[in-house]
Amino acid sequence: MESYVLTVTLNPALDKTIVVEKFNVGGLNRVQSMRIDAGGKGINVARVLKKFNINVLATGLIAGVQGQLLLEYLEKDGIKNDFLKEHGNTRTNLKIIDKHSNLVTEINEMGFSVSTEVLNEFKEKYTRLIKQAMFVVISGSLPPGIDNGIYYELIEIARKEGVKAILDADGEVLAEGIKALPFAIKPNIFELEMLFGKKLTDDRDIVNAAKSLLDKGIKIVIVSMGADGAIVLDEKEVYRVKSYEIDRKSATGAGDSMVAALVYCLLNGYSLFEIARWTTAAGTITASKPGTEVCSFKEVQEVLDKIQVERI
Repeated sequence: MESYVLTVTLNPALDKTIVVEKFNVGGLNRVQSMRIDAGGKGINVARVLKKFNINVLATGLIAGVQGQLLLEYLEKDGIKNDFLKEHGNTRTNLKIIDKHSNLVTEINEMGFSVSTEVLNEFKEKYTRLIKQAMFVVISGSLPPGIDNGIYYELIEIARKEGVKAILDADGEVLAEGIKALPFAIKPNIFELEMLFGKKLTDDRDIVNAAKSLLDKGIKIVIVSMGADGAIVLDEKEVYRVKSYEIDRKSATGAGDSMVAALVYCLLNGYSLFEIARWTTAAGTITASKPGTEVCSFKEVQEVLDKIQVERI
């Protein structure tokens, strides 16, 4: 059987993006355009990897009619998947784009509740799927009923099979997952501050915080900072990355695009310098797209020279 990159999305969503001329709070809003995509962080990573021509398999949990519709969108995008079904209904995340102000309002549902029986069944499925994985990306929020330690368990299962895990989560889910020492993590600056319980006011603070995670045994830390670029480091090198100016249209999927680009670079044996360039370029391109659209390989390749990477 052919190996693949495995992505895990335990709380997927249908991402519904609508565009209005000027968002009128408390009044009538007429929709100019609308699109629906399969969403959730792991699914976004899979969408980018597919565009990068990487063999990827998306797994996780779905429920109800909405979940079935999500699978149809994945099939339409050509993304191989193996999801486990639970009772209830997969959530919808609504994104309202205000053309006048260029602001995006997001309204995210919680997701369906997950029983202990279904979660245990998923762990068995995951344990089978991980055996053919080159890397596993574990990311996103958790639906009700799942303990914050689940990512720790999934990373440990991957380790036993010799599969490197990349973690992208926030809050207690990130804190617990880190204890299993994933190969790489990609917190944004706010998630990193939440993890350490303090404001990180400059690059030195960010680097010191990230280095303390490397000292635990994590191999690569990428800290994304939106328009301010990123800091990328391993135990030997630290890079400060700055992007070029764009008309930012949506943050949705930007971090996931960085994670996908990281996987692409690792599969191709790229240096940390190249990882810094590719991940930042991927996040920047996706941020320049409306709604839930993500970058393509060609788009990322074309802007690599615009990314400024400085060793610090």
